[in-house]
Amino acid sequence: MSRSGAITFKGNPMTLAGEAVSAGQAAPDFKLHFFQDGMQELTLADLKGKPTILSVVPSLDTGVCAIQTKKFNESLGSLGDSVNAVTVSLDLPFAMNRFCGAENITNLQSASDYQDRTFGNNWGTLIEELKILTRAIFVLDAEGKVTYVEYVPEVTSEPNYDAAIEALNALR
Repeated sequence: MSRSGAITFKGNPMTLAGEAVSAGQAAPDFKLHFFQDGMQELTLADLKGKPTILSVVPSLDTGVCAIQTKKFNESLGSLGDSVNAVTVSLDLPFAMNRFCGAENITNLQSASDYQDRTFGNNWGTLIEELKILTRAIFVLDAEGKVTYVEYVPEVTSEPNYDAAIEALNALR
């Protein structure tokens, strides 16, 4: 199933693959990849045990995505290891590492959905026309239940950082 006109990109209606995720539901499963001493997998099971924020971006190498990642990196610094924080995109893991290294992103892990798009399809974030992920924020409790969702209506706009951090802090 897909959701036509669910979001816009530069004012143009776009179609999101899959079902929208809602607060209160169990988080859908996924398999993401990151590069650290070889290619590694990150799944929903790896995040259980701590509150989690998932910051979804189209590409780290674009202006708004870079701003979003830097703002969350700064906001999450004081939380340390009490939460999981992951930036998700379709960028290759190597490009993600380069960006995070160059921008000193140390409070978020980057993970890519490039191999099989399980995140994009299961979380309703894959833009069918562009084959990239839409901008979205999800907060999960320690058991993997979704407590906060924001699908940013216009892909080129920033998310509501304060609401997302407030939702994350409410779980600590």
